Amino acid sequence: MAGRSERRTVENKQNKKVKDNWIGRLGALLPGAGKPGTARQTLAAQETDASLQAGAYAWNQPLRDRLPYDRQAVLEQSLEAWRVNPLARRIVSLTTQYVVGSGVGIHCRDDAVLQALQAFWGHPLNRMDVRIFELCDELTRTGNLFLLLSSDGGGNSYIRAYPSTVVESITSRANDVEQAVSFTLRASPEEPDPQPIPAYDPQDDDPARAVMLHYSINRPVGAQWGEPDLAPLLRWLSRYANWLEDRARLNRFRNAFVYVVKSRFSSESDRYARQQHLNANPPMPGAILVTDEGEEWSVLNPQLESRDAGEDGLALKKMVASGAGVPLHFLAEPESATRTTAEAAGGPTYRFYEQRQRTFLWMLEDILRAVLRRKALFEPHLDAQAAFHLQGSDISVRDNLELSQAAATMLPVLVELRNRDLIDDAEMIRLAYRFAGEQLEK
Repeated sequence: MAGRSERRTVENKQNKKVKDNWIGRLGALLPGAGKPGTARQTLAAQETDASLQAGAYAWNQPLRDRLPYDRQAVLEQSLEAWRVNPLARRIVSLTTQYVVGSGVGIHCRDDAVLQALQAFWGHPLNRMDVRIFELCDELTRTGNLFLLLSSDGGGNSYIRAYPSTVVESITSRANDVEQAVSFTLRASPEEPDPQPIPAYDPQDDDPARAVMLHYSINRPVGAQWGEPDLAPLLRWLSRYANWLEDRARLNRFRNAFVYVVKSRFSSESDRYARQQHLNANPPMPGAILVTDEGEEWSVLNPQLESRDAGEDGLALKKMVASGAGVPLHFLAEPESATRTTAEAAGGPTYRFYEQRQRTFLWMLEDILRAVLRRKALFEPHLDAQAAFHLQGSDISVRDNLELSQAAATMLPVLVELRNRDLIDDAEMIRLAYRFAGEQLEK
C-alpha cells in the first residue's frame, strides 16, 4: 500500500509539472507574458459576450487593418471631433478648399461622350458640382468613400455615398485584398439581415444591379480600409480642448475676489449685523470708502499664476498642426511677422494638397468611367474607352504668378531658338507650355 501511494504521489507531481509547462507555453503567447501568474489569471478569466471576440481577427481579415471595434471607435470619434472641435472642422475644410477649390472641369474631345458625362454631372439627383465638396469632406474625415452606383432603364446613373460606419466588412479576392468582391452592411432594425452589396466589376457588370465603389486614403499596404486624416490628431485635439477649457476657467476665477473686513466686535451678533449690512450695500467699483481706524479692508483673490501656460498651449497646437501637415498660421496662430517665413512654411502643405487633389481627381475619373461604360451599353454610338480628363483648381495663386513670369521670360528665348532653327515648332510649343505649368493635350 505504501508503494502504491508513493507512485501515485509521483504521478500527480509529474502531471502537475506537465500542466504547468503547458500553461506556461500558452501563456507566452498572451499579453503580459513573463509576469507571475499572468497565464493562469488570463486563462481563468470569465468569458463574457463583451470579451469573447476582444482582440480577435476574422479569418479573412487582413492583419494590417484595425480591429473592427477599434476602427468603429476611430470613425465615430473623428465625426464627433469634426462636429464639436473648431480645429478639426478647420483642418477638414482646409483640405476641401484647396483640393476642390472652385470646382472641377471635364475635358473631352468627343462631343457625345462629353455630353453624356455632363448629363450625369449636372443631373438633379447627382448634383456633382455640390456633392464633390461633401465627398472630399467625408474622404478626409473617415479615410474611405463607399459610393453606391445605380442606373435606370435608360442607362442614366446615380451615386449615393454610404457612411463608413454602416459598412461592417469588405470581402475581397483570396489573392488580392485590393480587389473587392462585396460589401456587407451592419444589421439594423429595418434590415436585420442585410445582403452583401456587390462591388463594381467592369468585366461583369449588369446595369440593372446596384453596385458599390470603394476608395480610400492613408491605407497601409496590405490593408482594405483607409485611415482618417484626423486619426492621429484625436488625442491631441482632445488635450488642446481640455487645456483651453481649463485656461478659460482659471482666467475667470483669477478675476474673482472677495472683500475681507477686519474689526473688533463686542459680540458675534454685532459682527453678523455688520456683515449683513455690507452684503446688502456692497461698495461699487470706483466708489469712495470711508472707515474709521478700527476697521481694516483688504481684497482676497486667487493667485493662480496661469499666464505662463501659453507655451503649453502652443506646444499642443504645434503637435496638431504637425499631424495635420499645415503651418500654424493656417490655424490662426501666426508663427512670424514676416511674409517670407509664412510662404516658405506653406510649401510642403501645398504639395500635400496637390497630391490629395490628384487622388481625388483620379477617383472622380474612375466614377465617370463606370458611368460612361454603363451608358454605352444603351447607346452604342458612345465610345466607352474615349479619353477624357478632369481639371481641378489651382492650389496656390502665387504659383500662377511665378509661372506667368517664367513663361514671359522664356518665350522670347524660345522664339529666338526657333528662328535660328535650333528647335522645331513642336518643341517650342512644348517648352512654352511647360514653363507655363500647363499640359499640352495631344
